[in-house]
Amino acid sequence: MDGGSGLNILYAETVRGMGIPMSKLSESNMRFHGIIPGKKADSLGQITLDVVFGDSKNYLKGKLTFEVVDFHSAYHAILGRPAYARFMARPCYVYLKLKMPGPRGVIIVTGNRQRAEECLQRGSKIADEQMAVVEMQEYQKNADPSDLLRAKKPASESAFQSSSETKPVHIHPTDPNAAPTHISTTLNSK
Repeated sequence: MDGGSGLNILYAETVRGMGIPMSKLSESNMRFHGIIPGKKADSLGQITLDVVFGDSKNYLKGKLTFEVVDFHSAYHAILGRPAYARFMARPCYVYLKLKMPGPRGVIIVTGNRQRAEECLQRGSKIADEQMAVVEMQEYQKNADPSDLLRAKKPASESAFQSSSETKPVHIHPTDPNAAPTHISTTLNSK
């Protein structure tokens, strides 16, 4: 449910999973923002499907038009304002419920809180991955490859200077020629 969306969105992966050939899509020149962070998204086409809410005793059936998009999502579809208007539905995000009038009373579609949290986490991960790709592409456009091959700083001696109050101590147990370690003159050599 997305009351902020002016579109009903169906993902290409879902269309394929439903066994619907992409040749069934009608042409669409829809371009929209906010689905892929930082990028415009183009529709692959539109498809109108029968949608049913309720059960065998109290149901509503109607046709909804979806824009089909080809990118990863944690969801199968997004119902936007056109779906709510078509079914006179009212979403309640706090209780994860979608209510609409049916022929025999109110139809209530109840979401699963655990599944909603899983989708939120997966969606966040997908958005992070997509942003990493966008950032890498931007970096590659602006980076000079020759900079990557040059060392940024010449190797130099350590900036650390020991105090004059140190003494050398050989700590290697079997090699007396190993470089000594300097310790404070106030410490015991052992």
